[in-house]
Amino acid sequence: MSEIDILSVSLVDNSTEFVPGVRSKGAVHVRVQQRKCLTTAQGISENFSYNKILKDLKKELCCNGNVVEDLELGQVIQLQGDQRKNVAHFLTQRGIVKKEQIKLHGF
Repeated sequence: MSEIDILSVSLVDNSTEFVPGVRSKGAVHVRVQQRKCLTTAQGISENFSYNKILKDLKKELCCNGNVVEDLELGQVIQLQGDQRKNVAHFLTQRGIVKKEQIKLHGF
């Protein structure tokens, strides 16, 4: 699983559904790592269940992924391949973050 991107996302109270109106407050950074072609996402509110968001992302984007714990960044979701636009669309469509909060990094 070394070829996976990081995306920090989660669901409120570990429920199986996204809660409308609950959003992350700060910027959410979505970037791709060229060397391994990984997409990472960090900065999503800790009120969300990262594992449930990862599960939905993997199913919707047909890719592999993982949640990793970083000492500086906290929980980060990693997804295989360049999924930046797809992740940004997913997060805004589900109401997890506002479009203005997402910062796409990379080429």
